[in-house]
Amino acid sequence: MASPREGPRRREVLDVLRTAAGPLGVAETAERIGVHPNTVRFHLDALVAEGRVERRLEKSPGPGRPRTVYAPRPGMDRGGGRGYRLLARILLGGLASRGAGGREEATEAGRAWGRALTGPPPGRRPTAERSAGRLVALLDELGFAPAPEGGGAGRPPERIRLRHCPFLELAEEYGQLVCPLHLGLMQGALAELRAPLTANALEPFAEPDACMAHLTRTTTPREKGTRR
Repeated sequence: MASPREGPRRREVLDVLRTAAGPLGVAETAERIGVHPNTVRFHLDALVAEGRVERRLEKSPGPGRPRTVYAPRPGMDRGGGRGYRLLARILLGGLASRGAGGREEATEAGRAWGRALTGPPPGRRPTAERSAGRLVALLDELGFAPAPEGGGAGRPPERIRLRHCPFLELAEEYGQLVCPLHLGLMQGALAELRAPLTANALEPFAEPDACMAHLTRTTTPREKGTRR
């Protein structure tokens, strides 16, 4: 990964190594750029630490110690910017063109990721309150800044206030897809936990500074039998 502090000089050092016929030493690299060797050495050390350049020892053709040379690591350059938001918009745009079908696909994708991110519960089936706690922890880890509300005294929360959206700009543009994906993620996580509750609704921007997820208890087959 490129250093966020990379400047044109470091890029220039890397370009010189890439265009060279073979590995170069510090002095050779500095000469081609026209700067002091200490400046080049600083940038070479940083490039090695970032995993973009390899440091090697090259045997001397005559007597003497081997010299240190540098060569770019093979493969695509991992420096430069990224366009993940553009990629997300492209994918969401394709789903949006499918209408209701795209919405259901987004929900199912969320459920799949919710299951994958949660993993099965250890041991026995967790209580509703503990399941809600696991869900809140997952949402917090994903950056939703969740705040459970209601419940207490052994009862699970009735809703979870989501005070931050890690995909806010995308949700504003493609809310008909991003919000169902979020709801599906919560449903998938609770299903993977075999929780006796589920997320039955998500109110996008229920308040100016928060969305609201609503939880409801589910009835197990055993519970159904006892009510007859």
